[in-house]
Parts: sequence; C-alpha cells; structure tokens
Amino acid sequence: MVLIADSGSTKCDWILYENREKQPLRIRTKGLNPTILSKKALQKIITENSKLAAYKDEVTFVCFFGAGCGTEKNQGKVAHILNTFFANAKSIVREDIMAAVWATTNEPAVVCILGTGSNCCYFDGKTTHTKIPSLGYIVMDEGSGNYFGKKLLQGYYYKKMPEELRLSFGAAFNLKEKKVIDKLYKSATPNKYLAEFAKFMFENEEHPYIAKLLAKGMGKFIENHILQYRDELKKVPLHFVGSIAYHGRDFINNELAKKGLLATSFVRRPMENLIHHLREDNFHVELN
Repeated sequence: MVLIADSGSTKCDWILYENREKQPLRIRTKGLNPTILSKKALQKIITENSKLAAYKDEVTFVCFFGAGCGTEKNQGKVAHILNTFFANAKSIVREDIMAAVWATTNEPAVVCILGTGSNCCYFDGKTTHTKIPSLGYIVMDEGSGNYFGKKLLQGYYYKKMPEELRLSFGAAFNLKEKKVIDKLYKSATPNKYLAEFAKFMFENEEHPYIAKLLAKGMGKFIENHILQYRDELKKVPLHFVGSIAYHGRDFINNELAKKGLLATSFVRRPMENLIHHLREDNFHVELN
C-alpha cells in the first residue's frame, strides 16, 4: 500500500492507495508542520489516529508533502517519525510546494500556494526553484490565511473596521483580549489560529472594507513573490493551489491583470490530482 500525505499547518489530508480497482481511503488529521510543532506533538497526531494505526503494518511506501519541510533537518525529523510508525515502509518527505506542482502541472510553470501560509516557486519540469527564502508567518506569508487574520484583528482592535462589520466580527469570534493574546503567544500554532478568521473575510468579501483588504493582500503577494519570476512567466503558465487562492481567485485575477498576467488554474485541494498520479502508475518513478 502507498500512503500519501499533503499537510499544511492547519490540516493534513492522507490517502491510502492500494491499486486502481479499489477506491483510496481518505484520512484527515491535524496539520503536521515540523517548524512549529515538536517531535512529540507530531508523533501524537500520527499515532493517535485509529485509521492510520489500523493500516500501519500494511503500508510499504509513504510520501509526505508538508509545510515547513523545506530543510533537510525538518525532512529528517518527519521521516524519522514516519519510519518508526510505519515500520515496513520507505518514507520520503518533500516540501508542500511539490504537491502543489503535481496538482497542477507536469510541464514548466510558476506555482503558488495560498492557504494558511503562502509560497511560490518555478518548476522547470523536473525540480522546483525558489528565488526568495520562505521566512514564515511572522515576516512573510502575504496573501495567506494568517496574513489576512492579522489584518482583520488589527482593523478590529484599532477600530479602523467599519462599525457594522466590527460588530459582526466580534459576534463571530471570541475576541476577548486575554483569549486572543493566549492564542497568539502561548499556542503552538498561532498561524493556524489567525487563518481561522479567513472564513469571515470571504463571507463578507462584497463589503468595501474587506474587498479592499483582499485586493491589497493579493497585490502584495503578486508584487513580492510572483514578480520574482517575471522572466519565467513570459514563457510558462501560472497556477494557484490552496483554499485562500481558490476563494480569492476573483481578487487575484483582478490584481494579476494590473500586471499584465493571467492565472491558468486554481486548485482548492491538491489531493485529487495527486491520486491521478497514483492511478497513472508513475508515482514511484518520479520520486526515485
């Protein structure tokens, strides 16, 4: 059996695949980001899932695509946990951007992730290339769920958010000061907490304040990340993956048009296309 995982900071989707004739088994756990979670926390998420435990001895190959897995250290950290739990399997760990690539193209392209966090790369048909480092949710991540969460909280507490929207936002979430501070500074996953506010944003995207916020955030992502690949984009298409990208595609397209650019596709969840890779029997070949 092959087990493939696509993990962000918020959630991790697992697919257990045996062959073409059988429907893959879908499993969801909390996100496993080795940058923000300890080894113990990562182990707990995996070992306490009953479905993963039920098949752990039958799995022969694990491919884990994850946020925070861009360094050898973090890849090794996750691989060790997987190899220990799935004792009969070979495990390979790659950064989540590779899953985004496979979900959108087999040809050269610029591929972006906009989910809890954000990322962007150039895929030459074989490997990915990034022109700027990903410094995570504190410094970068423009256009991501946690980026917009910060902006919503700032607008609420600075009282720059229109009053009717501020009342609605306050009613939708527990925004007591102590609660927010604890979530931001005592939680292991503050980026996940911030990204939870994105739902409110898209529920109110027609409000001028929210529309302006979305347009500005998407514009910053384009300016700071996508335009790093302006030369490549003269020759290759542009793809987007992730829930924020999918729900915010109209705003992205509007901001891209201002730069003379066009998005080729928006994929909400990459797992369906990764399953297609499995069914085409080229999964192992591409990883080895």
